[in-house]
Amino acid sequence: MPRLLNKVAIITGGARGIGKATAMRFLQEGALVAIWDIDAANSQNLIEECKAQGYSCEFYRVNTANLEEVQQATDAVIADFGQIDILINNAGITRDSSLKKMSPLQWQQVIDVNLTGVFNCTKAVTPYMVEHNYGRIVNAASIVALYGNFGQSNYVAAKAGVIGMTKVWAREFGRKGITVNAVAPGFIKTEMVETIPAEQLAELEARTPVGRAGQPEDIANAYLFLASDEASFINGVTLSVDGGLVM
Repeated sequence: MPRLLNKVAIITGGARGIGKATAMRFLQEGALVAIWDIDAANSQNLIEECKAQGYSCEFYRVNTANLEEVQQATDAVIADFGQIDILINNAGITRDSSLKKMSPLQWQQVIDVNLTGVFNCTKAVTPYMVEHNYGRIVNAASIVALYGNFGQSNYVAAKAGVIGMTKVWAREFGRKGITVNAVAPGFIKTEMVETIPAEQLAELEARTPVGRAGQPEDIANAYLFLASDEASFINGVTLSVDGGLVM
């Protein structure tokens, strides 16, 4: 039996990269998927591709940093699908710079999407999960939140905050049938790393014990496990998925 049969899953940042891989993986496992993103063009292309394969999915244009938009999208998902079982807080951006050079705008943009966006989505969705005494929430953290990284004060602060919120929510919602966990990806080949120089990418691959960079599907599979009933006794955990890059 498919692992997510008839479960309704919201995937933020679902238009590209890890989010897209997650949407496809969840659909393959029987889920009904709501993609939340600001990238309408890529989202529509993905929706058309999925529906052509007989899958049930819809796109909602949402800026997760805006609580009003998030609440409207949540209400729309309930109207369209009747329930919300899974929330994958995957949307994220980078605005890298050393502390000396980082502007207040660069700081705030990353905090708004990567931290406040996770708060907004979870706040809007959990009342529906509580009502049905069931839910799976998985938040995108990062290994840099655990170990730091040069030039990423904003990103590290946001992702460390996500890990903290994950633990708080795991305590608050565990008795209501809702588990809350996080995944901390390592070096994953997505559009986000295309600006990294080739020699630096090669060095990262060489330092990774499994001998390769991660693929979006590697993170999608981790999301899938934590969103499934197989992980029903896992709560408040941050799972590093980095090929052993940092140990």
